[in-house]
Amino acid sequence: MNGKPRCLVTCRIHAEVEEYLGRYCELDLNRSDESLSHEEFCRRAADVDAAMTFMPDKVDEKLLAGAARLKVIGAALKGYDNYDVEAATRHGVWLTYVPDLLTEPTAELTIALMLGLSRNVKAGDRRVRSEFQGWRPVLFGTGVSGSVVGIIGLGRLGQAVARRLQVWNARLLGFDVSEKALAAARAFGVEGCALHELLERSDVVLVLTPLTVQTRSLLNAGRIALMKKGAFLVNTGRGSCVDEPAVAEALERGHLAGYAADVFSFEDWALEGRPESIYPPLLSPALNTLFTPHLGSAVDKVRAAIEMTAARNIVDVLEGRVPANPVNRVGER
Repeated sequence: MNGKPRCLVTCRIHAEVEEYLGRYCELDLNRSDESLSHEEFCRRAADVDAAMTFMPDKVDEKLLAGAARLKVIGAALKGYDNYDVEAATRHGVWLTYVPDLLTEPTAELTIALMLGLSRNVKAGDRRVRSEFQGWRPVLFGTGVSGSVVGIIGLGRLGQAVARRLQVWNARLLGFDVSEKALAAARAFGVEGCALHELLERSDVVLVLTPLTVQTRSLLNAGRIALMKKGAFLVNTGRGSCVDEPAVAEALERGHLAGYAADVFSFEDWALEGRPESIYPPLLSPALNTLFTPHLGSAVDKVRAAIEMTAARNIVDVLEGRVPANPVNRVGER
């Protein structure tokens, strides 16, 4: 032992972040590409003072009750619905997050998925690789210009997407329960409306809302039925905000023209009754879908900055300071 506090890092991190944390902590690193199981996470957390955690990790009463030394969890993420904030506070553990750095890259990916889906990019790539003999009048898609794009969730991510689409000659509709968010989105040309109206009018619907009790299965069979026949649905918010079986059924009967997602219900680890995998019929090659493996923030320099922010939050607490990005408060240190 070298007298430094001990810090568990549950996922591979950039070398510069490892070097920074190593100045202050003895590190217990997961250098694998695979996440720790919850059982392994609990075991390794039992004798550490800090932990840097990531999207697949679940922080619950079981983990916290067995981690008597734990002072701070520096989560390298924005959405912390997999983390029991009340339990962390009860056990005197700071929980910190990274509020802003994921917004811009996720907004970019949202638009990439929307364009890839509506302009038949995957089908076009497949055609070029198999039967392409020059231009043919096939694979006509839907352009953004002149379309109605409905944005569900007008927080930082929704506003970032609207800002990008504002100059594309699309009509932007928006729904959010927050009047403040609605007011901010109007600056980017968003017309606020009721959810049912947004669904009925939009050619493309973007689900950009965080996961809450109110937004779980927000896009269920009944609401999907309100959408225009031939509309596209894109989800880069949280997987469980969309009912995957209902989406598959709507695609199979031709009500939806396509579905794209970067997030899936099985990733919402804290939810009781979550599925163990993506709904299998949704993966059928017969359906017009476009999926990415949670790439929203997968930009190298952004990920490094997210990790460094989480590391600095950890060091703040270990050195007796209030962290810059707290989710909870456990008293001044």
